[in-house]
Amino acid sequence: MEWLAPRKAADLLMAEPYRPALAPRIWQVGALCRAIADALEARFNPVAVRGEISGFSRASSGHCYFSLKDPQGQIRCAIFRRAAGLMDFLPRDGEMVEVLGRLAVYEPRGDLQLIVESLARAGPGALFEQFLQLKARLQAQGLFDPGRKRPAPVLPRGIGVVTSPGAAALHDVVTALRRRAPHVPVALAPAAVQGSQAPAELIHALTALYRLGEAGKLDVILLVRGGGSIEDLWAFNDEQLARTIVQSPVPVICGVGHETDFTIADFCADVRAPTPTAAAELAAQPRDSWLEDLLRFENRLKGATGGRMDSAAQRLDVAAARLGRPLARMGEQRLRLGRTGDRLRYAVRERLERGKGRLLSAESQLKHAVHTRLQRAAQLFDRSRLRLELLDPRLVLERGYALLRDEAGLPISSAGQTFPGQSLRATLRDGEVALTVTPPR
Repeated sequence: MEWLAPRKAADLLMAEPYRPALAPRIWQVGALCRAIADALEARFNPVAVRGEISGFSRASSGHCYFSLKDPQGQIRCAIFRRAAGLMDFLPRDGEMVEVLGRLAVYEPRGDLQLIVESLARAGPGALFEQFLQLKARLQAQGLFDPGRKRPAPVLPRGIGVVTSPGAAALHDVVTALRRRAPHVPVALAPAAVQGSQAPAELIHALTALYRLGEAGKLDVILLVRGGGSIEDLWAFNDEQLARTIVQSPVPVICGVGHETDFTIADFCADVRAPTPTAAAELAAQPRDSWLEDLLRFENRLKGATGGRMDSAAQRLDVAAARLGRPLARMGEQRLRLGRTGDRLRYAVRERLERGKGRLLSAESQLKHAVHTRLQRAAQLFDRSRLRLELLDPRLVLERGYALLRDEAGLPISSAGQTFPGQSLRATLRDGEVALTVTPPR
């Protein structure tokens, strides 16, 4: 800017008359957008463009949206439902296409966009071509071999998660795990999931979780992130990351992007999940189903235990009713009942061992139920033993009665079994007495 002296400025004012500059036209925003759209229509349309697809999506209305790009720039595109219904293939991110359409301005946002009327393939895009080449090379080297892949564990001791701490995918995974298996510990190994530094961070995070897997602290690893364009997911197409995944000591479940997204990591992982939430669901079976199984097992075990105890009690009752000489048979029955109790305890212990690996809380409940049953059996045994002892002849002898036997040792229970001069032996409380039968007076 040049500053003029007062005298010089006055001379200029006197030399030339003042002429105000013309003011520019003041536009309404909508009118300006329409004017730009009219200018584009007159200058360019129709227009044919060649470029690489990025961020392709289909709305519920049937309209499709994406960007066309090349190294120098990009432009937003829209295919309305009518034109989308005429496409003979489903466009994918990274594909090189040629489109025919018209330039327009989306007035509510003032955005320039290309309204596509027709779309045709023009060959693979640069990124997509790299993806196909790497996929073919790794497949030839056996990294995708189904024979080396392992199923997800049914009851993992721990679950490792590799993703960005701020990603929505982490929230989805944690929510699913908390709902299905809140008792399983989760180890988070944070890493960037997008950008040039992401592959190295993902490899470092996986390596840290591998050490936990080798130590037996976790049995499965989830590699997850949300959806995005081929550029957003490109970190999961890294060759070194692929080779790291196949070296995992435990199964790796890859849940990257949406169901239609595929990365090299998906092919290398042991299990491919369509979304992060699905990856979490594959890694943790719902707790409720296991609790239902344990409840059914507990009911069967209680039924089997009760049946055995009832059967043993019935056999004991029958034996007690048939005993002619309780003292001679009591020890035998005690041994039989002892063996039955041993078999029962062994059976219960064996069933508990089979169920022990599932949930420890159920084991304590089962032990309590078995202990209660055994206490009842012991009480039943004590009552039976008491009844048998009440039948002991020695108790009768204590009250002044005698047990008569003939010379052959057979018991005498009526006078009709005796005859005069017969020798008998009477068993009293403290010994035996020899007797001779005399005729009745």
